[in-house]
Amino acid sequence: NRLAAIHSLFAYAALQAPEHAEVIARVLAIPAKRTERPLICFLTDNEVNALLAAPDTDTRLGRRDHALLLVAIQSGLRVSELAALSWVDVELGTGAHLRCHGKGRKDRITPLTTQTTAVLADWQTEARPTPDDPVFPSRRQPSRLSRDGIAAIVTRHANTAAAHCPSLDSKKVTPHVLRHTCAMRLLAVGVDISVIALWLGHESIETTQMYLHADLTIKERALARTTHPGTPPGRYQAPDTLLAFLDSL
Repeated sequence: NRLAAIHSLFAYAALQAPEHAEVIARVLAIPAKRTERPLICFLTDNEVNALLAAPDTDTRLGRRDHALLLVAIQSGLRVSELAALSWVDVELGTGAHLRCHGKGRKDRITPLTTQTTAVLADWQTEARPTPDDPVFPSRRQPSRLSRDGIAAIVTRHANTAAAHCPSLDSKKVTPHVLRHTCAMRLLAVGVDISVIALWLGHESIETTQMYLHADLTIKERALARTTHPGTPPGRYQAPDTLLAFLDSL
């Protein structure tokens, strides 16, 4: 982070102080330190189903939470984008989609599945909002849920879902894990990595490459298409004729 700040400062200085171009170029050439990259944490289909079933849809807040979790998993929005989402950004008619103003001041559109569209339509009918109202309000309507509030909702329902899906106990489920889950689900059905980068709003496709390393099924399919070596297992056993020849030397 410090190096990124220094690079940003010297990139500005390059335009303001060209007489120091040599020193500035040397600073901008300093490479980033290599760091360890942990494996991506994401949810399996069974874990996703258990998480979506956790909210009590007999209550208003439960229906809000169910819609929130479904949108997060299907759209892959960042937690800040979920918090900022307003009804004016939601199109539930033909070509249903969400519009969001994301990281780096970039706008993007994310399509919605039939299931997500139906859930949001029911939630909109119940909420009766104005166009500028948040899609996911807090208890104190019409104020928005904060990023910490969304994270707390995800954690609470993940703990509830763990009672029916024990594998969730070994994972720290956060809003960003739901974003990873969206990317991995797209990758599993064969969506091109460049399309996933556009879907998630990544600045560079290199950022999206981490999902390729995390998906073991892709590696298993690649292994299945390779030709297995014909070398038999076990230690080499010389034939008797060869042993007799060696003994005669």
